[in-house]
Amino acid sequence: MQRFSNLCGFAGAIGLSTTTGRAFILPATVPASASSRATDHRGSLRRTATDAGAPSFGRDNAAPLLVGTALAATAAVAACRRAGASRTASGASRPARVVRQVVGEPSPANQFGFREGPTKLSAENTKSFLDGIDIFIFDCDGVIWRGDSLIPGVDKTLEKLRQAGKKFFFVTNNSTKSRKGYKSKFDGLGLDVNPDEIFSSSFAAAAYMEQTKFKETGKKVYVIGEKGIGEELDLVGVPWFGAEADADKQPFMGSGGKVDHDPDVGAVIVGFDRNVNYYKIQYGQLCINENPGCQFIATNLDEVTHLTDAQEWAGNGSMVGAMKGCTGKQPTLVGKPDPFMIKYLEEKYGIPSRKKICMVGDRLNTDIRFGVENGLQSCLVFSGVTKPEQLEDPNLTAPPDVYANDINDFFP
Repeated sequence: MQRFSNLCGFAGAIGLSTTTGRAFILPATVPASASSRATDHRGSLRRTATDAGAPSFGRDNAAPLLVGTALAATAAVAACRRAGASRTASGASRPARVVRQVVGEPSPANQFGFREGPTKLSAENTKSFLDGIDIFIFDCDGVIWRGDSLIPGVDKTLEKLRQAGKKFFFVTNNSTKSRKGYKSKFDGLGLDVNPDEIFSSSFAAAAYMEQTKFKETGKKVYVIGEKGIGEELDLVGVPWFGAEADADKQPFMGSGGKVDHDPDVGAVIVGFDRNVNYYKIQYGQLCINENPGCQFIATNLDEVTHLTDAQEWAGNGSMVGAMKGCTGKQPTLVGKPDPFMIKYLEEKYGIPSRKKICMVGDRLNTDIRFGVENGLQSCLVFSGVTKPEQLEDPNLTAPPDVYANDINDFFP
């Protein structure tokens, strides 16, 4: 088995694909930089003249050597392809060893800078997975519930995690509710959750205003969003207006028509708003474009969201996109994948290390990216917006460590 493994590794090292059988042969003349890099790796096909008793290989003999080596490795390729097949996330057959480029430092045991792809949770590996985690951070929409419906079995899984001594937090990008509002939703779904375990992007927006001492500026906040943002701003004493109070307003656009805006607005917070309208967009852009130093803050950039369990709905990315389009400015993001919330949790609860925290979510570009970019473990579930075939995208830059159908797979 060791000899077989070495052959597979050798074939991959010279650029011969164990998946397709294609060979990539280095040209006889290699740039000096490439030659230099090659000699830094163990097992390199190119050698330097300083190797004991070994002449250097140049234009005249490098090509025959490499071509011959590639032909010799063909048998190894065939063996690798016969070695057994695993299943992709969508169920298609593929060779057992799948590699992805690592972002950051490669494993010390793998000098070529590759690692195995995401691992599917199964009865064989869930125990070791759970043993390596002390704290879970759960997204809510698509992980705990869909719309107003609890994902079946989640209540029992959360109880098992508590019995196993795991701590967890619920971190959602949905800004329509405050922490108090989300506590009511958890209660309504029969989930016993402590209010201190709930963190929404509406809370993150208010916490950001508090940390940046916005209240001391004497300015106001204009809100494009729903009541969750206003409720959280009230708790930190930041004056605000807009939101649901402007739901039915329509600007006069006849001759001489204009919208008068408050010059004391120092920030516009954009969250998910089912009552977004042209008046709100116009008011917000006037504040951002005409009030000196006015901040543009986004609770999240989610493309779609789960308003019901029947289909996906346009998310806050559509509201933020409208404001970006008419201001030409990029917002300050306070929700996932921005690190603001993990930093807040670390400081508030004195978390000593991120290595035993696992982010569990249904979105690759927010939840999993949040975990990967902030040094957490990550678990993708297919109970929300992400489909299994998306894991096979060769351009995926932040793959999860593990994936599962839903969190009930933690206890198969």
